[in-house]
Amino acid sequence: MKRLSAGDLKNLNLLKHYRIIRKWACKNNGLTDAELELLIYLDCIDMFTIDDFKMGTYSYSWNNRRWNKLIQNNWIVVWRHRNRTTQKYNIYKISFKGKQLIQRIYRIMLGEDDIPTSERRNNIMKGNTYMDKVLQTSIYNVNKDKNR
Repeated sequence: MKRLSAGDLKNLNLLKHYRIIRKWACKNNGLTDAELELLIYLDCIDMFTIDDFKMGTYSYSWNNRRWNKLIQNNWIVVWRHRNRTTQKYNIYKISFKGKQLIQRIYRIMLGEDDIPTSERRNNIMKGNTYMDKVLQTSIYNVNKDKNR
């Protein structure tokens, strides 16, 4: 397998529109930026424990409700329950819903998909706030850019 270099990543333009795509994903799924990036981090680990989650949260602002919110909204699910004898702790994984969102973000970053522009599929397109109107223009520009 060939190793990627920094130049290869630059030529892919992978991070060119990351901010707009992240804003779209967060706004339409009720996540904060830190929660979305934490889901991406945990998805790379695949199976993880609560300690892995805590290690991932060190670089984000402190929020003691983040874990419960991600569990309650089904972004993280239990893969194996503990039984207090042989398995001393639960093992978790990103849910199907979370994996679908992350895969969609990757496809949009690579230019395989576009960010939805209908009001039904994208809350930003309703234009309720000034920031939404600014993001609308950015979304149209991302979708026009076929070299992403």
